[in-house]
This record gives sequence, structure tokens and C-alpha cells, in this order.
Amino acid sequence: MYETNAPPGRVAADVPVDERFMTLALEHAVTGLGRTAPNPPVGCVIVQNHQQHGGEVVGRGFHPKAGGPHAEVFALREAGEQARGATAYVTLEPCSHHGRTPPCADTLIAAGIARVVVAALDPNPQVAGEGVQRLRDAGIVVEVGVLEAHAVRQQAGFRSVITRGRPWVVAKYAMTLDGKVAAVREGNGTVSGEVARERTMQWRNELDAIAVGSGTLSLDDPALTVRGVPGGRDPRPVVFDRRAASDPHARAWREGAVLVTAPEARADAHEAAGITVLRADTLPDALRGLGKLGLSSVLLEGGPTLLSAFFAQGLVDEVRVFLAPKLLGAGLSPLTGPTRSMHEAQTLRDVTVELLGPDMLVTGLLSDIPRL
Repeated sequence: MYETNAPPGRVAADVPVDERFMTLALEHAVTGLGRTAPNPPVGCVIVQNHQQHGGEVVGRGFHPKAGGPHAEVFALREAGEQARGATAYVTLEPCSHHGRTPPCADTLIAAGIARVVVAALDPNPQVAGEGVQRLRDAGIVVEVGVLEAHAVRQQAGFRSVITRGRPWVVAKYAMTLDGKVAAVREGNGTVSGEVARERTMQWRNELDAIAVGSGTLSLDDPALTVRGVPGGRDPRPVVFDRRAASDPHARAWREGAVLVTAPEARADAHEAAGITVLRADTLPDALRGLGKLGLSSVLLEGGPTLLSAFFAQGLVDEVRVFLAPKLLGAGLSPLTGPTRSMHEAQTLRDVTVELLGPDMLVTGLLSDIPRL
């Protein structure tokens, strides 16, 4: 259901057009994924003559990084005088408060925008409907809720930190049809194929951090970088190592890397190497600490010990699993834990299934994404 202050009958006539242009705004917002924390990724397009079948896009923008101009500013700059009387499509409610940049609601008003279509309201208590109200008070027609579910999912990390104080956690792993993530012998190949690995690189590019355990670091010495993505950037490495026994010179330790360890652990060598040391008693404490470091989303890549601990404590929000058409027999399972009955199993919601080369990708949610 759309929330609007438009005259009766206006919304139903505009819905297909509004969805088309909001889709474009969401596509622009994708460019900022992994780069805006602690701010959300936001996209905006300015359209003249939106009532007509074609409509003319006169301005486009996305939020590139925290502290920089917001999406609305870039779109209005491109639109110039053509913004007057136009419709602005924004994936998140325009801000109404002074932060590091002026309020976007005021900027839209000053530009002469006649109508604003918002995908989702901002859960930040400093905004939370005030941006929409400011626009309406200025006589601008505002409609809220166009492709809201898509926008909310895109903003999951931001919404998680604002409402829960911790990043959105995405658990990713690949396994064979008989449920194995690795063979007994070391160094004998990966589970999934090349197309699946390309998708994983895209996720690394789009999420703020990538997390592994000390066992994975010691066994594989992974780089935890992005490869093969044009314009890609590396996520911040996070290593969970309760004893701080991992090699401080491993490949994963680069600028911005975080060691999560116990309060009593000696981490002098890691600190001397310039690694940020986060001390936490529990995994929930660790996640809250990562949120305070400005991380909104974490790609949890394992191994099984760390994955199992996160799942057991209900700290996984989203699951992305590759199923490879292989049968291994003996091997390492992705999860361990107490025996459960089937009715105690965690069930994914909003499940999608996609073929990626020979592999199947199954995704779904374990947590509700906070809205307002």
C-alpha cells in the first residue's frame, strides 16, 4: 500500500511508471554498496513529465561515500533548471537534519521539485518521517512505499546498525550435494565453479567486511580481496581469533583489518603491525564493536567453526549457499552443533534459487530487515 498526499486516483495511474523509475534509482544505489557505511546506499533520479509513457530522466545520482554529497544532490546538479516541476525518485527518505551535509529535503524544496516518490522511510530517529513531512509542508506531493521491499533489502546493513547496533551478517559457503565444504585431504580444489566465484567477488565488493576464523587464516592464508570486478574495492578483513595466536603477517592483514579476540589475549604483535584489535567477551559484543567501527555489513566466509558459532547464537541474518553437483563422501560439513528435530530447524524466508554455471545458488533471510 502506498502512502501519499496526492489527490484521490493519482497513485493507481502512476504505479507502473513509478516502479520503472524507482527501479532505475535502485540500480544507481547499487554503485554505492560497500562504500557508504555508516551511511546507507541511496539512489535518485529526477524525471520530467513522469505522467507520460516515456518520461525524461534529467538527473541521476547515488551516494558515493559517507561525508560526501547525497544522491539527491548529484541528481539535482545534473538536472539543473530542469528539476523545477519534476519528480524525484529516491530510494530512501530524504534527510531532514544537518549532519556532515545539509538536509536533502531542503535541497529538493529549493530546487523546485514538484513531486517526490520515496521507496522507504528512514529508520534513523533523526529523520524517521520528518523528511517526508517537511516536503509535504512545502506543498510537494510525496508518495511512499514504491518498491519498498527492494529498497529495504538493499539498505539492510544501515538499518541493522541503526536499529540493532550491529552489522547485517551474511553467511556464505559452498558445499557438495552431500553437504561437504571440503575434502579430508588439503589442497585438493574448491567446491564451486568459476561463475560462483565471480558472484562471490561481487559480494565482497558490495559488503563492508569479510570475516573468517583463525583456523581458515592459518590453513589457507587467504587474501580476502576482490578480484576480477571492474572498479572493485576490498572489504575490511575481520579475523576471529580468541587467543590472538594467528600470524600478524598473514596476507589478510592489510589496512583497516580487524582482529577480534578475547579481553585477556595478548595481541601486541598485531597492534604493532597496525591491526585494529577489538576485544569482546561474546560474539554479540563483537558485532556491536564492529558496528561502532563503522561497519554495516559482514560477509561471513567461515570456516565451519565460526559459521556454526554464529548460527548457534542466532547471529546470521542472511544465507547464501552454493550447491555444487558433486558427491564427496567423507569430508568436512559446514555446520556442527547439537542434534535437533526437524521442527527446530531454522527456516529461510524470501528464498531465491538461481543457476550459476553448474552450481545452484540458494539465498534467503533468517532475520527480518528493520523498516521503521
